[in-house]
Amino acid sequence: MTSRIDARFAALKAENRPALVTFVMAGDPDFDTAQEVLAALPAAGADVIELGMPFSDPMADGVAIQLAGQRALANGQTLNKTLDMVRTFRKGDQGTPIILMGYYNPIFIHGVDAFIEDAVDAGVDGLIVVDLPAEEDEELCIPALKAGLNFIRLTTPTTDDKRLPVVLKNTSGFVYYVSMTGITGAAIKNRAAVGEAVQRIKRHTPLPVAVGFGIKTSEDAEKIGRDADGIVVGSVLVNAIAESLENGKATRVTVPAVTDLVSALSAGVKRARA
Repeated sequence: MTSRIDARFAALKAENRPALVTFVMAGDPDFDTAQEVLAALPAAGADVIELGMPFSDPMADGVAIQLAGQRALANGQTLNKTLDMVRTFRKGDQGTPIILMGYYNPIFIHGVDAFIEDAVDAGVDGLIVVDLPAEEDEELCIPALKAGLNFIRLTTPTTDDKRLPVVLKNTSGFVYYVSMTGITGAAIKNRAAVGEAVQRIKRHTPLPVAVGFGIKTSEDAEKIGRDADGIVVGSVLVNAIAESLENGKATRVTVPAVTDLVSALSAGVKRARA
């Protein structure tokens, strides 16, 4: 059976354009607003959605995404509520892939088997768990794959040709190439090097390669999209939410702040190979 992720990347390949993958934090700034943002993303131009599972001690996240997680947790967001968000989204959208992105601790506490069952039931398509290396695949990756969830792995500029096959062995859906060493939200210094890295990864796998970390503008999306099969955008969207708040609360401009940006980024990926 073809997964939603496989189907979406195949459709976009036929259109000769990269996917726009958008990251937002579940429960940020509050449950209802986050649900509204999630529902609005596809129409704004998001092809694939990464939904962050807030966690108190993130390792790979820059300040913007850390703060988003803190806002969500302060407003009572839980893993069960994140799964509920996906369930609600699926009532109106059966086509857009949703990937849960986060850390292993909340999943471990929930219980791996229960989490996988609940995620599949909610309509989740894939997982990105940034602190589980390939050596720990038996822990979550293999059971998730058996249940029909894609398991998306991160590769970085320091993942050499010797390490790549290990990382890619049980990767499915797509490969997430982190465009720099460091944390989310920094700036890409060398776009040409990103293109070379994408080609290097493609020599090891038939999977699509999506590039994330450091993509902020429509121009970034257009240029990186010439080489990549997908563009992942997160910090700039989470920042837009933060900047729309008044006294920490959502305002009437919170949802449009995100969707306007997504529309601009979507225009960028559509120009990438035009």
